[in-house]
Amino acid sequence: MSMLKDWTTFEKVWIITFSVINIYLFFAWQDSILGLITSITGMVCVVLAAKGRISTYYFGIIQTATYAYISYGYGLYGETMLNALFYFPVQFVGIYLWSKHKAKRMDAEGAEIEMRGLTGRGWFYVVTSFTFVFVLYAFILKGLGGTSIWIDSATTILSIVAQVLMLQRYKEQWLFWISVNVLSILLWLTALITQGGNDVSMLVMWSAFLINSIYGYSNWTKVYKKQMGRAA
Repeated sequence: MSMLKDWTTFEKVWIITFSVINIYLFFAWQDSILGLITSITGMVCVVLAAKGRISTYYFGIIQTATYAYISYGYGLYGETMLNALFYFPVQFVGIYLWSKHKAKRMDAEGAEIEMRGLTGRGWFYVVTSFTFVFVLYAFILKGLGGTSIWIDSATTILSIVAQVLMLQRYKEQWLFWISVNVLSILLWLTALITQGGNDVSMLVMWSAFLINSIYGYSNWTKVYKKQMGRAA
């Protein structure tokens, strides 16, 4: 399989293992077909993102559309709006922006893009903006009658920050994705316990995302250092 020729053993085992788990849960828990599609396309999407591949956005188009539909059914309006109104159209922006900043050479890690790092001033602007919008959005969700509004707001605004950093190719995006994934696991665990439902694949998906985001930060940091070393 030529498309996997520059994938590490970890990446291959990782995506195969969680695909098998999701397929098992689909039959064992009578999961929804949309849940299965969302989970598998989501895992492929984040693994490709961790590798710095432009094709991550093609799988992201499918994952964001199906995930928005599932979230709406659980009353997670923050997640619904985030995916339908932000993530989905942003996938097309990502394809355009990443294509404009391809790396001069592809390393063994398979990264296709030039990566960047945040400065101290950049961190200040990011953290300040997040705090203000997070509180404001929580009150908006409360007015809409949403559930788990503080976690929902945090995952939504953290996701927007992480996505913007991702579009701009900053390696620090992965620190925000780690936070998003931890909170999303809590969000879906609460939703499934309080409302029932059989979309267990959502928990599996976010757990997979969490591990992948840790790997993504490690991989992007390594590639970034190599690229900076060549530029020096």
